[in-house]
Amino acid sequence: MGNGRLSYADRAKFRFTLNQNTIISHSYAELREKLAERRRGLQKAPLKKQVAIRFSPEVLDYFRATGKGWQTRMDAALREWIHDHPQAV
Repeated sequence: MGNGRLSYADRAKFRFTLNQNTIISHSYAELREKLAERRRGLQKAPLKKQVAIRFSPEVLDYFRATGKGWQTRMDAALREWIHDHPQAV
């Protein structure tokens, strides 16, 4: 079992439901393998662009402290600011 492969006895311990997306497992290695198969693919039409940007520590601390989804809330705050401050052409 040290080579990353499961023995016959270990494989016999696993039970999978008919729906292969549901995982019932007794082995960490098998669970990792199954989860790797379920990774999300690329978006067909990305709605957002990935960029590198620097924020002050206070700004990041504030949004991160709001918990999961902080990046979405930061995006919403920036969108609101844009709406409230139309660009003069």
